[in-house]
Amino acid sequence: MNIKDVFTPFTVWSKVVKDPVTIKDPLSREAAPRYRGFHKNDIDVCIGCGTCEAICENQAIDLVPVEGIETKDGDSGLRPRIDYGRCCWCALCVDICTTNSLNLTNEYTWVDTDPDAFIFTPGVDKKSWDDKEDGWKKPVPNYHFYGQSRIPMGELHAEERVDSFIEFVKGFSKQQAEEEADRCVACGICTATCPAHMGIPDYIAAIRNEDMEEGMRILYETNPLPEICGRICTHKCEDVCSVGVNGDPLSIRWLKRYIADQIPADVDKYNDILYTKDIKNNNRKVAIVGSGPSDLSAAYYLALLGYKITIYEKLPQAGGMMRYGIPEYRLPYDQIDKDIDYILSLGVDIKYNVTVGKDITLDQLHEENDAVFAGTGLHLGRSTRIPGSDNEKVYQSVELLRNIVTGAEVPVERKIVVIGGGNVAMDITRSMARLQKAKYGEVNIITTSLESEDIMPADREEVVEAREEGCTIIPGYGPQEVVIEDGVVKGLRVWKCLSIFDENHNFSPKFDQSDERVFEGDMVIESIGQGMDLSYLSEDIKKGLEFGPRGRVQTNDKFQTSLPWLFMGGDIIQGPDVIHGIANGHIAAMAIDDFLNQGR
Repeated sequence: MNIKDVFTPFTVWSKVVKDPVTIKDPLSREAAPRYRGFHKNDIDVCIGCGTCEAICENQAIDLVPVEGIETKDGDSGLRPRIDYGRCCWCALCVDICTTNSLNLTNEYTWVDTDPDAFIFTPGVDKKSWDDKEDGWKKPVPNYHFYGQSRIPMGELHAEERVDSFIEFVKGFSKQQAEEEADRCVACGICTATCPAHMGIPDYIAAIRNEDMEEGMRILYETNPLPEICGRICTHKCEDVCSVGVNGDPLSIRWLKRYIADQIPADVDKYNDILYTKDIKNNNRKVAIVGSGPSDLSAAYYLALLGYKITIYEKLPQAGGMMRYGIPEYRLPYDQIDKDIDYILSLGVDIKYNVTVGKDITLDQLHEENDAVFAGTGLHLGRSTRIPGSDNEKVYQSVELLRNIVTGAEVPVERKIVVIGGGNVAMDITRSMARLQKAKYGEVNIITTSLESEDIMPADREEVVEAREEGCTIIPGYGPQEVVIEDGVVKGLRVWKCLSIFDENHNFSPKFDQSDERVFEGDMVIESIGQGMDLSYLSEDIKKGLEFGPRGRVQTNDKFQTSLPWLFMGGDIIQGPDVIHGIANGHIAAMAIDDFLNQGR
């Protein structure tokens, strides 16, 4: 103790002669503009992400359902309820709020004899301060606890990539992945939206913790095709990312790819990480028709349960449309094989070049197995049926993409016109551009669609990258005729599209005939959608099935048809996209196990 410590307490006596300060009517005194008072919340802006609940160390916030607010993509339907018996007014809930909907007013007086009144839901339970503007908001505009801009993904320049089919997206480095993972607020809105309900916040946390093996275990809980899905997933999770409300959404797909890329293509390594070395055979058999994402997913989860799985694939290699419909520059074949080889290591057998319905019937598969799953995909092209579309120089995109993979001859003309605005249309556009560049040294390809650019179904990045590679994208025009002179294709006649659907949302395009153009081309490629080939279903089997709109087989929510032994999923039931197929296969696998164990 020093001399200052002795005399400091006596200094308070200096205040004894000062006049006291009296505040008249303290209950009416206005607080400072930035005072931290009671909460208010704009429930129409709030998405119920729960970041406020997660950050509250006093557990003063609970997310609760609110009447009139429905759960939907990007909105949990829940809203924060505050318990002022626990709140310490630290304002971290406001600082972390991803939508800026939550604020603290500068109102500080609230008198009530009912203690339960001090547990309320701002914005739902109306209060006198709801219209007050003063109070605690984020300290400065665009102030955030997390980065607002996504870490850019490295890729080859357009001039480099248009010369080949090598993968042009490079993937994250360790530093980039960790910086991007740090932007995650672990709200879980993404998980609710993902068709497979992947544990997205958990595997992103594994990146931050530098634990790639744990990340892989989390991925495989709901998705046995992480290399594939990490490259071509439609990433609807990113569309609803809460961080994206006031900035760039998290690069969830690329983070998933990063984890998968860190584990070498070693079956034994995978078995060690995922604890799949000692699977006990249950002496039951399931046949699977096709080897697309839903089929491989079903095979994986059934194999883990001890079933003997045999896949029947009509093409020379496995993967379905993932291999035969997606260009290698987006999805390299070795990455497809990496995912598939691990599934095969679990004892799954694939019989290649076997067409069900021709080489073996579905009835035979039923007789030889306890259950059958079919996820045969959409391998047939659809025609516009406009005049001239039956010319030999008019092609289907799915056939050309398949021929590129198999090495079959692909016609490449100097001028090409593509009809379509989806991702498959972009895939064939960019693939043919590469073949044009190799053959002629230049790109001369036009792609047109009914949809205007703002509603084109293709991913925005696909459109941008196609243009970077020299392709011309002209949306908002409808095909009317393939122009043919003396039997030779000269181009495509189009009219400006004014609308696509009528007031009942039925497909009924309207055109401005005065706005007519002719896109020159020596060949035309149709890419307006794909159809399913159900020729493997015999007439007797069809009689036992129920069919819905557009000839789709009807299933229950477990993907079981009206024939109890037959389950169907993937693009022929729901989609088309890889992640829905993966989710279908997982659900169907569990349902098959339940079906075969009834009464046991």
